[in-house]
Amino acid sequence: MSQAIEYKYRPENLNESAPNVYDESKLTREEMVINIGPQHPSTHGVLRLEVVTDGEIVVDVVPHLGYLHRCFEKHAESVAMNGVIPFVDRMDYVGAMNSEHAYAMGVERMLGIEDKIPKRVEYIRVLVAELNRIASHFVAIGTYGLDIGAFTPFLWVMRDREHILRLLEWVSGARMLYNYIWVGGLFYDLPVGFEEKCTEFINYLKPKLVELDEVLVNNKIFIERTANVGVIPRNLAINYGVTGPILRGSGLRMDYRKVDGYSVYPEIDFEVPIGNGQMGQTGDCWDRTWVRVEEVKQSVKIIEQCLTQLTGDLKRTREFDPRELVPKKIRPKAQDLYVRAENPKGELGFFFRTDGRSDVAVRCKARGCSFSNLSILPAISKGYMVADLIAIVGSLDFVMGEVDR
Repeated sequence: MSQAIEYKYRPENLNESAPNVYDESKLTREEMVINIGPQHPSTHGVLRLEVVTDGEIVVDVVPHLGYLHRCFEKHAESVAMNGVIPFVDRMDYVGAMNSEHAYAMGVERMLGIEDKIPKRVEYIRVLVAELNRIASHFVAIGTYGLDIGAFTPFLWVMRDREHILRLLEWVSGARMLYNYIWVGGLFYDLPVGFEEKCTEFINYLKPKLVELDEVLVNNKIFIERTANVGVIPRNLAINYGVTGPILRGSGLRMDYRKVDGYSVYPEIDFEVPIGNGQMGQTGDCWDRTWVRVEEVKQSVKIIEQCLTQLTGDLKRTREFDPRELVPKKIRPKAQDLYVRAENPKGELGFFFRTDGRSDVAVRCKARGCSFSNLSILPAISKGYMVADLIAIVGSLDFVMGEVDR
């Protein structure tokens, strides 16, 4: 197992004209600067890590963002608020339903209609959001195994994720960028027969999760590569503002579905798994992966309860038209508002400023969970080996559309 070696941060080695770049002339004789990414598979194709190494040991890491430029916030300040949903999709593009849910809740809260959304609509929102949470975690778990040499689990979770994408495509007409959860409601009710197909998928998935535990999470090689690596103590996680499975992997039971109780989550029974150092230290790479796998199991439990409601007390009686609550042109009163939700990767928050005269926000600021989660990378990478750095990067599960927005 890897064990971090203590290194002190040496700001005098930074280039004076470019504060984030190391001046190679000031390094010691045994140190060198190497670049990992942006083309490296584990850096998602757009992140460059400037790594100072002493042999195989990482002395320091400087993440360089950029190279993507989604420009979400500027789009949101030039488009009517109920027309921003397609841009929201493109931040965390593997968890688009969850992002839509957060944004729609924010606008509905500004309009004062948050409590007027029909119950069936709320349960459908939670249903599709939890399906998308599973799909997002499958990408995180599968590609993480691939990063450190496990190929078969990647094929398995991509196979099962494909079933989810087909269900969501059936609902919305789109494969990944859905534009389905609208301000005031939904694009459309569930297709006829969706509940039965979704139940069939859940029954298929349950035994597959047992196999995933056996083949990846409890695999001896996987444990040796991830246990005691990239340890994030709880206090450090809080100070850096990391959220989601990373924070829960460090032992803090913080989940906004429970803490804020938004939508119909207070009516649903589910647990919040936290890391406890089963294989190494609390907050290591293994704990973060284990939390994601356990959250998939809890999402299955949530989906089952949603399906029970949607096929029972909340059966469809008529099609719901969001225009019943929201006019074509909306004008929230002048206010500042921040709303947050539990995305697959952590806290996604939106800050709105409106002037009461226009349907376009004066200011729309997105608090991307991937951006905050990535910020902790230099603090938890020093002293490990270069191969461990790849394991640490993969365990953070960031998506660059949300980082470079």
